[in-house]
Parts: sequence; C-alpha cells; structure tokens
Amino acid sequence: MTDTVDKPVRVTGEEARRIKREALGIADRRTDHGSTRGVPRSRAKEAGTQQRVYRYRFYPSPAQAEQLEKTFGACRWVYNEALTLRVGAWEQHRVSVGFAESCRALTGWRQASGTSWLREVSSTVLQQSLRHLDGAFTRFFKQSAKYPQRKTKRRSRNSATYVRTGFRWVEDPELPGTGRLTLAKQSEPLDVRWSRPLPEGADPVKLSVTRDRAGRHFVSVLVEERIQPLPAAFLPGGHEPRAVGIDLGLAALVALDDGTKIDHPRLMRKYGKELARLQRGLHRKKKGSANRDKARERIARLYALISDARKDMLDQLTTRLVRENQVLVVEDLAITNLLRPATGRGRRRKAGLIRSIKDAAWGELLRQLRYKCAWYGRTLVIVALLPLDTAVRRLPCQGGAPRRVGPGVVVRGVRRVARPGCERGAKPQGGRDAALPPGVVRTAVGARASACDQGVGAAGGAVGRVRERYGPTGRRP
Repeated sequence: MTDTVDKPVRVTGEEARRIKREALGIADRRTDHGSTRGVPRSRAKEAGTQQRVYRYRFYPSPAQAEQLEKTFGACRWVYNEALTLRVGAWEQHRVSVGFAESCRALTGWRQASGTSWLREVSSTVLQQSLRHLDGAFTRFFKQSAKYPQRKTKRRSRNSATYVRTGFRWVEDPELPGTGRLTLAKQSEPLDVRWSRPLPEGADPVKLSVTRDRAGRHFVSVLVEERIQPLPAAFLPGGHEPRAVGIDLGLAALVALDDGTKIDHPRLMRKYGKELARLQRGLHRKKKGSANRDKARERIARLYALISDARKDMLDQLTTRLVRENQVLVVEDLAITNLLRPATGRGRRRKAGLIRSIKDAAWGELLRQLRYKCAWYGRTLVIVALLPLDTAVRRLPCQGGAPRRVGPGVVVRGVRRVARPGCERGAKPQGGRDAALPPGVVRTAVGARASACDQGVGAAGGAVGRVRERYGPTGRRP
C-alpha cells in the first residue's frame, strides 16, 4: 500500500469570505443594486493603431522631487504588503487573494491611522502597483517567470505608473506634440525636455515616471498612433524582395550575409578600468557617509553612460537593417542557456564569456528587430536550427564527401543554413519560409551564396526550421 500525499484544498465560498473579512481584514465586495450607473469598461484600442512609448527626461522642482520620492516609496510598500497578504492567505488559510481583494485591502490601509500617509499618494498609482503584482503572479503560474519577490529601496527600480485619471495633459497649440503635463497630487506641470514631439492630436494613454540610479528622472508616454509602413525594399533591377541573413556574435556584433560586419563596441572593456577605479574608491569610503553616497552616484552615472551608448548604438543599427531590407532572417539563440554560470574547471573562462554576451546585448537587439518589423511592414524570420546529431546524406549537387549537417551545414568550417529542397534544378516547395528568395543560402556567419552552387544541401529536408515570424503576415510581438 502506497502512501498518498494530500494536495492542499482551496477554501472557497462563504468560508473564504469569512476568513478574508475576519482574519485578513479584507472588506466584502460592495454591491449597489439600486445604482443605475453602468459597469466601467476599459477603452478599447482603435483599429489600425499601434501603442508606442515616447521617453523624455524631465527636471522636477524640489517639491515635485519630494512628492515623487513619497510616491516611489508608497508603491514599493503597497507591492510588498500585498505580496505578504497573498502569500500568508494561501499558506495559513488556503485562501486565494486576487487583484480585487488587494484593492479592497488597499482601501483599508489608506483609512488606517498607522498608514494614513498613503493618502498623500494618488490611489490610481497604488492600484497600478497592485496590478503589477497580479501580473507577476500570472507570469509565474504560466511558468514564464520566477516567483514574485519583495522590492527593496536599494535594489528595486523606482517607478510609478499613472493612468488617464492620474495626470492632466494640455497640448500646446503653438508647438503640437508638446504641452503641459501635470501629475496627480502636484500643482505645477513637469519641466519636460521635449526632444521630439508626440504624434499630433494623440492623447497620452498612460505615463510611467522613473528615476534611475544616477538620479535622473524620466517620463515614458504611451500613445496610440497609426504607424505608416515603409516602402517595400527590392533588389536592384527586379521585383525580388531584399533579404538579409544576420548572425550575432562576439568578434563582430553583427555579420551580414553579404560580408558586412558591424564591430562590437565592447563598452564594458572600454570603461572597465574606470569602473574598477571607482569601485575601489567606493570600498574605501565609510559606510553611511556622504562621501560613500557620492562615490556610488559617480558609479551609477558611468553605468548610465554605458547603457545609453549601447542602447543608442543598437537603435541605430536595427533601424538601418529594417529600412534597407524587406526580409530579415536571424538564428534562434538560447541566450538564457548561454548565460548559465559554469561549475568546476573553466568557470572563470565561462564568466568572461558571460560578460561579453551581456555587453553585446543580443536580447535587446532581437527585441528591437521584432517590434520594428511589426511596425514598418517588414518580415522577421527566426530560424531554429537542428541538433548536432542530424543525419548526413550526399546530394547530387555536392559531388564530394558527405558533410555533417549540424546547426547549419558544415562546409569548409563555415556553418550555413540551407533552404529546403535546394537541390540542383529543384525549386523550394514554399511553406512558412517561402518569404526567402529562391535558392539563397542564409548563413549564420554572413556568407551569401546559392545553395547548390556552393555544394550545400539539406539532409532529410531543411537544415533549419522557421520557428517564429514577425511582420505584416506573422504574429505580433
């Protein structure tokens, strides 16, 4: 007879409501049967529009900076308190607490005498903090993220989200796309540096106010606009779409299939000595002193410089690739697996590799390619390569010794990704990768040639299979 472990039983119904009311201090849901007011509904996005974020820097006054400091702290406190409430409710009482119950608990916290300081912050901002916690649990239950953790003042990001009822926007008639932006609980508008105007006539949907480690304040404005696709890109003298194969690497950040290489900026290596000098100075300062805070701020400013330079470089590179090509093909990289630390021998060498991969920011480059291709009518094909033990077969067009088909086809030490059906005299059979020009090899290292002319064939079909497709005919990011 085997022992069976009883699974925890979730408490529901009237018993759950009693526990929430008496043990957890969550008030019952109010039902206004006599009210004629309809249920509020969220505004649906207009057809044919895209949500786009514009980020600006602003310089708060001393009073605004003090109020924002309270807002950041209140959002962090509400997030942690709601996390403790939800964890304790399940571990002690087997009761599930969702977003609605957390909002009712927030009402009690604001009315309590010990936490009355929460009333100095807009309630909509605190509710958005609860919404972020609910989204974190949703991602955890979908097994796409880790279990939510508590936020700390030193380690967590200082941010606050304002919905439509949490700010006031007045557009400047003389300078369309700019205007006066006033946050809730503040009397004066923000001193925003409008580096570029918002789309004319577009009203902000949501704001996110952040403060980075260097003490800089930014506001991210979410708007809905109609993004016009770019003109189609064709090869010279024909109507064949212009396609490019992209290989991400460390010796060269990006290698294209026409032989073009974009150098790796190696920003961490460039500023490594300066960072090491500042870190040594930080450890010589006394903990809790003003000099230690100044040293920490200098390090934060240098890290911000590195981050801004990297993001600007990637933004210009991805914009150029999207503007010049109609179809972009990139290899699927298991970046998370590559960043796993090694144990035992070779761990220091692997640590150096991890630093280089993080400095290259492959994930950010792919993220920008995804949304820009979806915006501007381009097609991004992400090819998942086959494992190393794929079978090997000699094709008529090879005329030589069999070649191993691994993550691409190994030919003279160069990995190539061939199209299915690329035998001499045979045309591709179409399918999900039919957007590629006929018979063109999209290589993982930047060599572009005809598959049969180079003696490259596919064993048992395609060497790589199309895993994801982004663009006008594919799914959106």
